[in-house]
Amino acid sequence: MLLLGLDPGLASTGWGLISADGNRLTHVGNGQIRTDSALSLPTRLMALDMALTDLILEHRPDGVAVEEVFVNTNPQSTLKLGQARGVILLAAARSGMDVGEYAARLVKKAVVGVGNASKEQVHAMVARLLPGVKIAGPDAADALAVAITHAHHLASARRIPSK
Repeated sequence: MLLLGLDPGLASTGWGLISADGNRLTHVGNGQIRTDSALSLPTRLMALDMALTDLILEHRPDGVAVEEVFVNTNPQSTLKLGQARGVILLAAARSGMDVGEYAARLVKKAVVGVGNASKEQVHAMVARLLPGVKIAGPDAADALAVAITHAHHLASARRIPSK
């Protein structure tokens, strides 16, 4: 199963693609989708949608997972993050994929073992869980962590019999 993890941001959206075969996880790709801050907000959101749509069409993942929005001290930043996240959810839903959503604390707990882990700890654990990976930056590391969390949750759901 090919899973795409996304760490939303207007300036930089991290993406991470992994293959999950039971408990075996393999790195497929990662990177960042950047938008130009000199452009208008609608143009930046459209650029994010187009780049994400291209990524989805190129790799055809089976599922996608997105980190939930946390509240910044700056309300404008939170609003822009929410708008970028909305574009990301729309692009994923438009492709017909199931979308998992995970709080940052849950992702950190799933990957590192504690919900208050630092970005450096997340990065280190992602590198350990996906040997040989060259991570494109902090946003990409977070996106890979989201994909790993999604893979673990899907595997757990398959092990639990439905009634």
